[in-house]
Amino acid sequence: MAEETYEGEFYCVKCKAKREAKGNVVVNAKGTRMAKAKCPVCGTNLNRILGKA
Repeated sequence: MAEETYEGEFYCVKCKAKREAKGNVVVNAKGTRMAKAKCPVCGTNLNRILGKA
C-alpha cells in the first residue's frame, strides 16, 4: 500500500504563521488522521488534524 501524503496549509507555532508544506499522513491511537511535515522556514515539526480515518 502506498504512503498517503497531504499537501496544503499548516500552522507553524514557532513562526506564528500559516505555511504551505507537504507531509505524510499517519493515524493515531484514536483513529484520527494527522498530517505531519516540517516548516520550510524554521524546520519545526508541523501537525494538521484531518479527521477520522
